[in-house]
Amino acid sequence: MGLDQSFAGRSYPPSAPYQVGREKIREFATAIGAEDAACHDPEAARALGHPDVIAPPTFPMVLSMADSAQIVGDPALGVDYSRVVHGDQKFAYARPVVAGDELVCVSTIESINARGGHDFLTIRSEIGTSAGEAVVKVWTMYVVRGEEG
Repeated sequence: MGLDQSFAGRSYPPSAPYQVGREKIREFATAIGAEDAACHDPEAARALGHPDVIAPPTFPMVLSMADSAQIVGDPALGVDYSRVVHGDQKFAYARPVVAGDELVCVSTIESINARGGHDFLTIRSEIGTSAGEAVVKVWTMYVVRGEEG
């Protein structure tokens, strides 16, 4: 049985505020091999005009993946997570994520499409500061593989 397509357009409650720490940025950058000095050294980041170290471009996945769990785990939507594979990812930045940010994520089901026996679930996560400043939008597409015949 496919996903309930009437969920397209549905937004979920905002996440709890997430405090972006300098060490979390450094750990993430190290884990993915991001060697840009602005991700590790506050002085290098300040030399580029940032108030502190900046996160690598994929860092918002930490927030968007945690927040999208409420969507993927919504039993009424009907996602069988054992059948999910990652399909696509994109980011649109208003500004970099910086150590010291307090971020909140609001996720919306942008679309649900069925093709070739599979469902394609696209979630848009809008991440901004707790004060309301837009920081980045993240689109994640999950492919929910259909039953094998």
